[in-house]
Amino acid sequence: MARKFFVGGNWKCNGTVEEVKKIVTTLSKAEVPSEDVVEVVISPPFVFLPLVKTLLRRDFSIAAQNCWVRKGGAFTGEVSAEMLVNLGIPWVILGHSERRLLLNESNDFVAGKVAYALSQGLKVIACVGETLEQRESGSTMVVVAAQTKAIAEQVTHWSNIVLAYEPVWAIGTGKVATPAQAQQVHFELRKWLHVNVGAEVAASTRIIYGGSVNGANCKELAAQPDVDGFLVGGASLKPEFIDIIKSATVKTTAKSE
Repeated sequence: MARKFFVGGNWKCNGTVEEVKKIVTTLSKAEVPSEDVVEVVISPPFVFLPLVKTLLRRDFSIAAQNCWVRKGGAFTGEVSAEMLVNLGIPWVILGHSERRLLLNESNDFVAGKVAYALSQGLKVIACVGETLEQRESGSTMVVVAAQTKAIAEQVTHWSNIVLAYEPVWAIGTGKVATPAQAQQVHFELRKWLHVNVGAEVAASTRIIYGGSVNGANCKELAAQPDVDGFLVGGASLKPEFIDIIKSATVKTTAKSE
């Protein structure tokens, strides 16, 4: 089964109304491959979701950067999956390493969020990844498999999940996993899904890479057989995000050769 290339732009905790309008205008003018070739999802901070939804081109979609683990209520400062559905936001990013590390979100807590968001009709970009210490100790796959296993234990259908592999040591550091390093983990993740979830899920689930992706390195990363796209951080706020979207054509070129 062909997996459509996926490019997510995670704006993190950045932006003003003026900056958001400028970024969205730049994206709207950009010539990018068609929806048949690439799925593009933009993830602004909560406060800008309605504005971006109003202004964004119709062939791009929108994601929230987080949501609460169950139905809303007396949870000050949280945003529920139901609220996102009510706003017409189709996607949510869950389990980003910044939340795992800074806010101590555990594997089980993240998995609970994924399961609840899916139950409410949201599509999920579920993030996994290891720290530098974990990589250097040789436990990358142990860590990433444990994060994925927690999700697999609470989820039965994977058609609305995109897995994002984000090595923590490469996020915002300027360091990037080499194409071979990225491919190795993506290959092992897909193999884990094949063994533990099923062949169809392994073949169809998109596994995207995040961690200092930019206009200079995206094509080489995109050429890897098990890299199905990117979750882009800092570069998604810059014009080079358009070059990253265009790297999707690497896949279509490879298919036609």
